[in-house]
Amino acid sequence: MAELNERISKIGVVPVIKLNHPERDAAALGKALCAGGVPVAEITFRAAGADKAIRLMKEACPEMLVGAGTVTTTAQIDAVIEAGGDFIVSPGLDPELVVYAQEKNIPIYPGCTTASEYHQALKFGLELIKFFPAEQSGGLAKIKALSAPFPMFKVMPTGGISLKNLKDYLSAPVIAACGGSYMVTADLIDNNKWDEITELCKQSREIVKEVRG
Repeated sequence: MAELNERISKIGVVPVIKLNHPERDAAALGKALCAGGVPVAEITFRAAGADKAIRLMKEACPEMLVGAGTVTTTAQIDAVIEAGGDFIVSPGLDPELVVYAQEKNIPIYPGCTTASEYHQALKFGLELIKFFPAEQSGGLAKIKALSAPFPMFKVMPTGGISLKNLKDYLSAPVIAACGGSYMVTADLIDNNKWDEITELCKQSREIVKEVRG
């Protein structure tokens, strides 16, 4: 799991994707992300068929890290594992889901935005946690404040991240990577604007390289 965390951190950005038509778009989207230097995706269960999308994207781009987001049930975890998914992301910290994912040996990144949630995450031995919704929950200032009593965590903020503030977030040592949907909006995906997605990924990676070398 530490190796997966490191791979995500090196990429620096994690596209958070709602995919309405997996059969039509999953393979092409995966190729567009990889072409932009971002071989990772969080496919959310906000749309039906997330597990199918994961399977199709992994088949088209075996080198990708493809996980599931907005996971709220153990049944969804089972579906992700069956589809060959690499990780689980949940919007909040649900102890049942964390324990279940750990029993199944699949990394889970729960959403944590308070000291109490950080403390729970610590008890589960987690090293990388999601901070969601980032901007609405206090943003980078709050993440830095929480890192004082909890320096053992690396954080993946999601929610309100864009090319405008990506550099600010990535400049903080506590940030492992940033989740975002700005490079995979509904307009871009539904209208098959794969070249634009690739370009936004390239711009994101340039920021990552500028900050981290």
